[in-house]
Amino acid sequence: MEKNQFLITKVFTVPYFDSLVEKKHVPDSFLKCISRYVKENDELTYGKAISRIYEYMNSEYRNEYYYKNTIFNQLLIQKHDLYNTAALTELPISKSKADFVMINGKGVVYEIKTDLDNFQRLQSQINDYYKVFSYVNVVVSKRQVEKVKEFLKDSKVGIFELTKSGKLICRKKAYCNNDELSYEVMFQVLRKKEFEKILLDYFGKLPEVNSFEYYRECLRWIKKINIVGLQKKIMICLKQRTILSIEDVFEKRVPNELSFYVYFSKKYRSNYDALDEFLNKKVEV
Repeated sequence: MEKNQFLITKVFTVPYFDSLVEKKHVPDSFLKCISRYVKENDELTYGKAISRIYEYMNSEYRNEYYYKNTIFNQLLIQKHDLYNTAALTELPISKSKADFVMINGKGVVYEIKTDLDNFQRLQSQINDYYKVFSYVNVVVSKRQVEKVKEFLKDSKVGIFELTKSGKLICRKKAYCNNDELSYEVMFQVLRKKEFEKILLDYFGKLPEVNSFEYYRECLRWIKKINIVGLQKKIMICLKQRTILSIEDVFEKRVPNELSFYVYFSKKYRSNYDALDEFLNKKVEV
């Protein structure tokens, strides 16, 4: 990876963009990206600079942010109702973290393997995801398609190819797999308020034990619930973490290259006026 490409990876993250919007001066790392990938300097705005760098990413350097943003735009916004479908990212599941999760009526995991990644941990990651979710896809470039097809030929895992033109194409359909669902791992994914709500829905009460035994007893109660029924409840809980309100104007106010960032930014996902002000602000190089 070139040094300047490493800077792109540093810039295109939710925390970095949050700090960029907040700060009144331009960080050196962002200026270096501009000097390397943006030709015009006159009347250059933050929005235009980000757009130009993203164009370079599309043609030359498709990193994890590019993949996630493309999945968000093409599989969530274009194919689903943004206000009835939720997305999560970097969701801890057992010993793995799911790159991208989309939840509508069902939950679907998208594991990203860029051209810089290998498949060394892929099987263990898939095994972990199936402990909570029934549908798993792997997203790769054309260069990796045949390799991942061979790797997954006898599995229910789906495959999406990110083509040279930037389109996501399904090369292998994902099929439902409930065989690996795990009460313990599903319980670990839930927050305290979430598993308490599930217990109240099913049993009408919570365990009355001391704090030391509380989590263990809650898990014991959770295990009394049909595991597929429990999974449906968990999908509802996870969906509520990030679902947009119906009055939101996300699609009209957010540029495509920043969809993933804005959706997962706790500070700016609904503060569109502040985002517009930042994007239209002239960069002082």
